[in-house]
Amino acid sequence: MTVSESFKIQEFFDTETFTLTYVVWDELTKDSVIIDSVLDYDHSSGNYSTKQADKLLVFVKEKELNVHYLIETHAHADHLTASVYLKEKLPHAKVGIGKNITLVQEVFKGVFNLDIKADGSQFDHLFEEDEIVHAGSLSFKVLFTPGHTPACTSLLFDGVVFTGDALFMPDYGTGRCDFPKGSAEDLYASISEKLYSLPDDTAFFTGHDYQPGGRELQFRSTIGTSKKENIRLKQNTSREDFIKFRSERDATLSAPHLLLPSIQVNIDAGHLPKADNNGVRYLRIPLTKK
Repeated sequence: MTVSESFKIQEFFDTETFTLTYVVWDELTKDSVIIDSVLDYDHSSGNYSTKQADKLLVFVKEKELNVHYLIETHAHADHLTASVYLKEKLPHAKVGIGKNITLVQEVFKGVFNLDIKADGSQFDHLFEEDEIVHAGSLSFKVLFTPGHTPACTSLLFDGVVFTGDALFMPDYGTGRCDFPKGSAEDLYASISEKLYSLPDDTAFFTGHDYQPGGRELQFRSTIGTSKKENIRLKQNTSREDFIKFRSERDATLSAPHLLLPSIQVNIDAGHLPKADNNGVRYLRIPLTKK
């Protein structure tokens, strides 16, 4: 648990997808938000469960929290969101994501031939750039930090920023940029011009930790430390060098294990496909000949 002067932060780590989910709350008022929830999904069997989400609900109940927002930093390609399930249990909570989710929806509704709107209307709230969002006594500023995807956002609280998949721990670097409409040039600008313009003592919390070298879990660093030590993008790293590295590195990476199921669910705000006439839900898996 991390304690700020004005709010507290509790992390939940999903070892299957290396995802960090965060609960941020005001200890006095109990107002809170949940960032990047996880729905457990076994790709090999098609089974899913709410084990990770239920941990959040137990915590919320124990702390007697009033959850105002279920926030997605972007449409994740490596895990399914549990926002729909959580909203059923927390009916006053709104599901929020950056407004550029519409760009991602437009691309992937075609990839999967989905009958969904590409206007973001599946979400309760589409965040605007630099919007100040109030969640009861909590408030945060929305920073658009595209590059990993065009819809990535970071969330700036008082002295703390949640960077999603834009900026990782200094020994791992940054998010990849090879997804449709991803851009290494955009990610360079997002980090060097936006995140690195924050005060050096700003703490950042990352969306994943892949524990390079088998080290223990780490999910918090500071902007100043990343500017000096980030192995992919330091303060003095040139745009050209970063773009060259990301382009060459990303070309060697395999698609995330849960890419196909995750994207089609997450661009629809976490709604699972409707059941067919046999009562079974089906995800779509495109087949392409190589």
